Amino acid sequence: MKFTSVDQYIKSFPPSTQSLLQEIRNVIREAAPQAEETISYNMPVFKQDGHLVYFAANKAHIGFYPGDSTTTSLFADELTAYKTSKGAIQFPFDQPIPHKLVKKIVKHRIQENKAKAALKKKK
Repeated sequence: MKFTSVDQYIKSFPPSTQSLLQEIRNVIREAAPQAEETISYNMPVFKQDGHLVYFAANKAHIGFYPGDSTTTSLFADELTAYKTSKGAIQFPFDQPIPHKLVKKIVKHRIQENKAKAALKKKK
């Protein structure tokens, strides 16, 4: 299925998964109130001066995608409880979403995107 909105994406999952997706969506919104919410690569993404973070439901976890590996390595000490790979973090369904950590990462990504946008303007 090709999704056209974040609501449509979330509604396509079972209720327990929907609540986790809605939860991470709300946490990202709190951290990035100016960000635009849309669908890219058929999953939810928040954009502000470029892509901030993606999120998606998987078989046993919520995937949180803050982009390049510098973000996951920067927060490595705080991510030891989670499976990570280059630019991806897995939040298992059976564990609470780490609100403070998600907000911290989103705010970091906002600053990164602002800096990149400022550099582009200078050129």
